[in-house]
Amino acid sequence: MAVRLRLARHGRKTRPYYYIVATDNRSPRDGKFIERIGSYNPVTNPATIELDFDRALTWLNNGAQPSDTVRRILSYKGVLMKKHLLEGVKKGAFDETEAEKRFNAWLEEKNSKIRSKVSDLESAKRTESKAKLEAETKVKEKRAEAIAKKQLEAMNALKEESAEEVPANEDNTTEEVVADTTTAEETTEERSEE
Repeated sequence: MAVRLRLARHGRKTRPYYYIVATDNRSPRDGKFIERIGSYNPVTNPATIELDFDRALTWLNNGAQPSDTVRRILSYKGVLMKKHLLEGVKKGAFDETEAEKRFNAWLEEKNSKIRSKVSDLESAKRTESKAKLEAETKVKEKRAEAIAKKQLEAMNALKEESAEEVPANEDNTTEEVVADTTTAEETTEERSEE
């Protein structure tokens, strides 16, 4: 039986996450597996990887073959580096304390790169949110200016209309008064003739 370390897909449509499993080479992708050794979520940035380091190393030492993606994950987490250093110890190139020292130095460098990436992503997110906020405030100010301008124009138009209506009413009232006086004079003349 050929054991393979590969991914088993889970999650809903467009939101996948994967189990890292040790399985028989002939079993289906999401089918029966021997052991689950971790999980991988590619949706987050940076990707979230949870891995049982010792079990993955044990499976590799026992001859399990990783798929391409799992090989990259194991390399990212340092399992392949640890395996390489342990093979150097078996060959007598250096002792186990030297291997541990090299692995810890590599792991610290890797963790510092991950921390810098996370901090860069956070700062980029903050600057992006600030830029969006500034753009929104500019749009809001332009809208407020346009509304104020329209209200000012409407107020001026109302003032002009009220200013035009008042003299027109005065003219009409004087004409009405003149007409009323003429009718009053005519009625008095008619009465006097009788």
